[in-house]
Amino acid sequence: MSLVAEHVSVSIDRADLLADVSFTAAPGRVHSLIGPNGAGKSTLLGVLAGDRAPDAGRVLLRGRRLDEWPLRELARERAVLTQEHGVTFAFRSREIVEMGRHPWARTPAEDDDEREIARAMAVTDVAHLADRPVAHLSGGEKARVALARVLAQRAPVLLLDEPTAALDLRHQEDVLRLARAQAADGDAVVVVLHDLNLAAAYSDEITLLQRGRVAAHGSPAEVLTAERIEDVYGQAVEVIEHPRSGVPLVLPVR
Repeated sequence: MSLVAEHVSVSIDRADLLADVSFTAAPGRVHSLIGPNGAGKSTLLGVLAGDRAPDAGRVLLRGRRLDEWPLRELARERAVLTQEHGVTFAFRSREIVEMGRHPWARTPAEDDDEREIARAMAVTDVAHLADRPVAHLSGGEKARVALARVLAQRAPVLLLDEPTAALDLRHQEDVLRLARAQAADGDAVVVVLHDLNLAAAYSDEITLLQRGRVAAHGSPAEVLTAERIEDVYGQAVEVIEHPRSGVPLVLPVR
């Protein structure tokens, strides 16, 4: 169930948002996309989702080009969490999560709707918000409801764009633990992150983007070196080994 981008490029007004980017998301692994603001992370995620067509290159899901998938079938194969969680209408939280089951309407999987909705709301800690209008939720609560919708969709590929951005410390960790759990169940998980230490702690693989190009790809230890981070981010750091987990720990030089 690999999702593969081959030599993908995207340009706007002759500016390269992505330039010859190749990327593979494999089942059972958490893949983090990192890089400075404007590096192309969200653009790449949009291309991987099929929400944005590349100007060059192609994206394959199960060996089939994304533009060849009927939309409902594609929604059963990949679920997408975007950065924006705005809701115009007065939906309640549970109604938002229910939307994740729409691709399975009129299929045998429809019988699982109630169970999947309850599971998704429980693991994202939003069950107590079920009857609350989304407009009345905090930013972090809206983000968790949006994640519950994605999990309820039960797609084997998860694409998460900055899922920890509005969350407190506990819920940041909860979200990445969920990502790891989904990968352990065999899903391919791609997550855009700004926090390098979260990426180091929870990723199997990291792709570092710089000005629309792949600057590095590999394990957290291979990618997160002090020299590379300073070169890409323009910020001096120290990288040490975490005393318990052994993963890289990135500390800005202050």
